[in-house]
Amino acid sequence: MTPPPLHGLRLHGLRFAFGTLSVLPVKVSRWDREAARGGMLCAPLVGVVLGCGAALVALLLLFLGAGPLLAAVAAAAVPAALTRGLHLDGLADTADGLGSGKPAEDALRIMKQSDIGPFGVITLVLVLFAQVAALSQLYGDSWARGALATVVSAVAARLALTLAARAGVPAARPEGLGAAVAGVVPVRSAVAVALAVTGVAAAAGALLGTYDVTNGVTYGTTNGIARTALAVLAALATAELLLRHCTRRFGGATGDVFGGLAETAATTALVVLSLG
Repeated sequence: MTPPPLHGLRLHGLRFAFGTLSVLPVKVSRWDREAARGGMLCAPLVGVVLGCGAALVALLLLFLGAGPLLAAVAAAAVPAALTRGLHLDGLADTADGLGSGKPAEDALRIMKQSDIGPFGVITLVLVLFAQVAALSQLYGDSWARGALATVVSAVAARLALTLAARAGVPAARPEGLGAAVAGVVPVRSAVAVALAVTGVAAAAGALLGTYDVTNGVTYGTTNGIARTALAVLAALATAELLLRHCTRRFGGATGDVFGGLAETAATTALVVLSLG
């Protein structure tokens, strides 16, 4: 049988990425492993689109006279709205599963329930507070640093999904989105995408992340590069620690775990970028 053309696989991968990781009106026409592999490799591109959309809304509010706190709330709310809270819901369910202290089968059943338990509520509140606090500080420093952090955190969140979908990471359930994408990305491809995204983020940090309005400080280009690259690497490291813990506890990854990884990576990136 003749293999499908490369551009066709890329198109199906893009559709898979945007159709599963956002509410954008993209029809997913293929659900096989090849489409899932392409989708997970394209996941950071979804972060670029969602992050740019969030930054534009935040900057519009600043232009209209709003303060950095309101801009920060908008920057955190837009990605949640454009994913229907998918990752936040996954974070809450993962927290409930881990916090239950029950065996893997019972914890997975808790995660699958539609309601949110106390561990999930506490985790959501703390994570959203951390995101808004970091973004408020960054938008207060300068519009450029705020916008950069909004986009970088959204991209880092989706890059964490690319790495989590690498070969060798099992699925905890035989069904669901987690099972569809678990282990589909070759390790070399995941590492290559991570290096490329980190390099692009560092370059953006050199251009946009160097001026602090509040303190009247202009950071050097090297500082901007290091700060942004460190934010991405720290986000991936934190997500990796959570992934390994979930794999030990649940026997593998689930769609909820993927959501938890995305929010953990995004929050870590924002915290690092907000540090002086």
